[in-house]
Formats: sequence, C-alpha cells, structure tokens
Amino acid sequence: MTTAPDTHTAPPSRGSLVRGLALRWDTAVGVLLVAVLAVGLGSTEGFGSRENLAFAFNDIAEVALIALPMTLLVVAGQVDLSVASMLGLGSALTGALWEAGWAFETIVPVVLLVGVAGGLLNGWLVTRVGLPSLAVTIGTLALYRGLASVVLGSDAVTDFPQVYADWAVDTTTVPGTFLTYPVLLFLVLAVVTAVVLHATGLGRSLFAIGAQEEAAFFAGVRVRRIKLLLFVVTGLFSAFAGVVFTLRYGSARADNGLGFEMLVIASVLLGGIDFDGGKGTLFGAVAGVLLIGVLKNLLTLNDVANEVQVIVTGLLLVASVLTPRIVAAVVERRHRRAANTPVTQQ
Repeated sequence: MTTAPDTHTAPPSRGSLVRGLALRWDTAVGVLLVAVLAVGLGSTEGFGSRENLAFAFNDIAEVALIALPMTLLVVAGQVDLSVASMLGLGSALTGALWEAGWAFETIVPVVLLVGVAGGLLNGWLVTRVGLPSLAVTIGTLALYRGLASVVLGSDAVTDFPQVYADWAVDTTTVPGTFLTYPVLLFLVLAVVTAVVLHATGLGRSLFAIGAQEEAAFFAGVRVRRIKLLLFVVTGLFSAFAGVVFTLRYGSARADNGLGFEMLVIASVLLGGIDFDGGKGTLFGAVAGVLLIGVLKNLLTLNDVANEVQVIVTGLLLVASVLTPRIVAAVVERRHRRAANTPVTQQ
C-alpha cells in the first residue's frame, strides 16, 4: 500500500483573495456597463442617439475628473471628502473674479492655485499633524463650502465667455464622435493615470502604502511625501472641475456640486477599489463612473424620480463594498476545508 502524494497547498491569504476578487470585480462592472448600455439601446427610445450619449457622459464629467486622483488616494488607503466643496469653492471664485472684471485666462490659474492650497492643507494635516484623512476632510468639507459662501454669498454669476462655455456643453462634440471635450479630456487623463498607477514605481508605491504603510516606509517609500502629493493633485482636479461645472451650466454658485463627494466615492468603490487600500484597478474606477452616469441617464429617460436614483446609487455602493468581501470569505472557507480534508490512501 502506497501513500498518494500530498497535493494540498496552504490556503491563500485573505489579502490575495480580495485582490483577485477585486480584479474580477472590475471586469464584472465593465460587463454590467455593457449590459446596461444594451438594455438602454433596446428598451428606451432616444437612449442611443448621439445627442443623448453626449449629454449622458458630459453630465458626469466633473465626477469623472475627480474620480481619477480619488482612485489613487483610496489605493493608498486615504480618502478626501472635501472634493465637492472644493468644486463649489472653485466655482464661486470663478464667478466672483469674473464679476470683478478679471480676464478668464487669469481666473483659471488662480482657481487652480486655490485648489492646490486646499489640497496642501488636507495633506499637511494628514501627513504632518498625523490626523486621519476621513476626519480632516470632513472638517475641510465644511470649511471650503463656507469659504465659497463667503466669496460669492447666495448670488449667481452668469454670462461667461461664449468660447469657453461652448467648450464645456454637451452640444459641442469632437468632430465625428459623441464625445464632448470635457469627456475627451477625462479619457486622456485616465490613460495617463492608468500608466502612473499600473506601470510606474510611484504606482507600486501607492499599492504598497495602501497594503501596509509601515512596511512601505521601512522599504524606503517616501510615504508622507507621496500622500501629500496625492491630496494636492486631488485639490487641483477638484478646483478645475469647479471651472468645468461653472461653464457647463453657465452659472457660478457657492452650492455647485453639492453632494458630489458621494458620487465620486460611489464610482471609485463600485469599480472595485478597496476602501482599506492596496487593491483595485483604474479600469474598474472608470467603469464605475461610466456605469453610474449611464444608469442615471437611463433612469431619467424612463421618468424615474431623482430620489429613487439616489437609492439605486446607494445600493450599488453597498453592494460594491460587501460583495467582494462576502465572496472572499466563502472562498477562503472552502480552501480551508479542502486543506483539512484527509489525504486518500491507496
């Protein structure tokens, strides 16, 4: 009687399981996006028209732009809840300076500098003072929105230069496509961000920081400097999104973008970026943004109330957080059971 060779291996760690599931999750989100597009094309009149697709994707341009640096932040185990307030501050400052007679070409760099300053404040409080990013950005969420109200009050400023306004609206598209210029800009920046995250040393450092910050530090990664840079870039993109939002609606208000932070976070997490950090792909985040935009447009065309749309977004967010963890727990349990199964003897 001989003993069969033991082919059992140690069960994979929970981290490797969740990482693998995250990669498959972003694929699932991409498939779901295609499915929603197919349902819309087959069931809703006008959904597939060039005008509607241009509107649908342009309608989430600001959320999509902010989601790019937010993806990098969450991969590194951080979060910025002040992004929508910075968008509002950028919009309010754009309106106030335009009303004061500034040239629009001068306004945009000033707004971007304010975004950088806001990101520096968030990053400094997190990296130098040692406060958690969640607590810091809840505070600056209120601070930046309050500053927007101080800058512009309850007024609305309109009549921005037509040449810039035309650039942002959904009726102006790249010749031969349904892509608007803000969406095209987002796609270009998404490619750049994907290369940074998945094909550079900086990207590997982000994953290392998110997976185990202390180990990354002792491995020589400049943790504090990288996290500070991420907050600065997020502030920059948020302020620029405020300019785009202002031009797209032709109105600068202090409450512009109110609640957008939920859409940004929902898009990123829906795409499989783990809120604990260290896992996810940019493809998943982009697919999550587009899925929310397409689903929102489809529900609107079918006269679904805005309150129901918010509920749907919330359910998607909860599902995106829970499902990979539940599946990972089930798979891990099966591996452990298989590892403990007695070896059959012959």
